[in-house]
Amino acid sequence: MGRTNPTYRDFLRRLEDDWRPFRRGLRRRYQDDFDRLFERARGHADAAGYANGTDPEFAFLLSVLLAQERELRELRAEIGGNETEAGDLNESGGGNGGSAPARSGRD
Repeated sequence: MGRTNPTYRDFLRRLEDDWRPFRRGLRRRYQDDFDRLFERARGHADAAGYANGTDPEFAFLLSVLLAQERELRELRAEIGGNETEAGDLNESGGGNGGSAPARSGRD
C-alpha cells in the first residue's frame, strides 16, 4: 500500500463510506457500536499498513478482533482483581462484621 496501492487508511475511509447505508439502517443505539468498530480498526492502522497485505479487509477484521481481545483482557483483569478483593473480605470476615458466616447465595 502506498504509491501504487491505496493506503490502509484510505481503504478504511472507503469501506466505512460503502457501509453508510447499513449504518443508517441500524437502530440508533447500535450506530455508536458500528462507529467504534472503525475507530478500533483505525487504532491499528499503522500495523495493518506495515503488513501491506493484499486483502485489507482481513487486516480490518484482525484489527477489530485485536481491539476486542484487548478489551476482554482488561475487563477480565478488572473482574479478577475485584474477585480477589471480595475473597479477601470473605476470608477475613469482612462485610458482615464477622458475626455470621457469609451466605453463598445458593440457599
